[in-house]
Amino acid sequence: MQTAYAKEELRSMLAPLRGRRLVLVPTMGALHEGHATLLRQARQLAGEDGAVVASIFLNPVQFDNAGDLATYPKTPVQDLEICHACGVDVVFMPSPDTMYCSDRSITMEETHLSTVLCGASRPGHFAGVCLVVSKLFNLVQPTDAVFGKKDYQQLAILRRMVRDMDIPIQIHGAEIVRDADGLALSSRNVRLTPEHRASAPSIRRLLLAARESYAAGQPADDICAVVKRELEMISGVRCDYVELVDAETLHELTSPQRLALLAVAAWFGDVRLIDNIELSRS
Repeated sequence: MQTAYAKEELRSMLAPLRGRRLVLVPTMGALHEGHATLLRQARQLAGEDGAVVASIFLNPVQFDNAGDLATYPKTPVQDLEICHACGVDVVFMPSPDTMYCSDRSITMEETHLSTVLCGASRPGHFAGVCLVVSKLFNLVQPTDAVFGKKDYQQLAILRRMVRDMDIPIQIHGAEIVRDADGLALSSRNVRLTPEHRASAPSIRRLLLAARESYAAGQPADDICAVVKRELEMISGVRCDYVELVDAETLHELTSPQRLALLAVAAWFGDVRLIDNIELSRS
């Protein structure tokens, strides 16, 4: 495994790999089993003849909260160990000064999918995501890229970006990885208090109950109201949103025949957790 810290180093390492299947996994570091699953999926996609590139970059441009950026965990030694164990060929670990010019003036913005859910409460977040991912796509020039479904809105937006900008990359979505009690793995989980860590798996339990209610024909508004009410009964919890939407457009579900998504964002103390579940009536 090779590690690049500058763009020139990355280009040099990737030059012998051109012409092969090249799979990119962008991360912000603080890797856990969820990230490892993405890396292993990338390794499988690349096959014996292909290569896997992981980027580890805490992207300041996508943070709308300076405090969240400052407290985001950083575990570079562990991150490299996980990459090595998962068969990554090249790791790109740039600094903000390496990724961004001091006088940068070009932005990337999606104007439909990013106006709802997390985008409604985190202005500029997805513009920052699109900017850094587009830069990584240009630097690595992968054939494929793997992203997790826990960040479902991000995945949908990046698929739209690739489609609208005619970027020749296939986007793959990986299923959510969970702890034994159902809590979706997240780098932010380490910041939960013991009390909130004990109550956080309730999100998953409510999502599973909602899936049964939806399959039984219960109205979307009623399902969302129940999930929100149950969450806010937990001490120290406040909801950002509970929305049942079209899984592709992320806006109002216009037909029960289409795949739906129930998405939740809630604050457990000062830690914001997100989760989701796909719903179907067929």
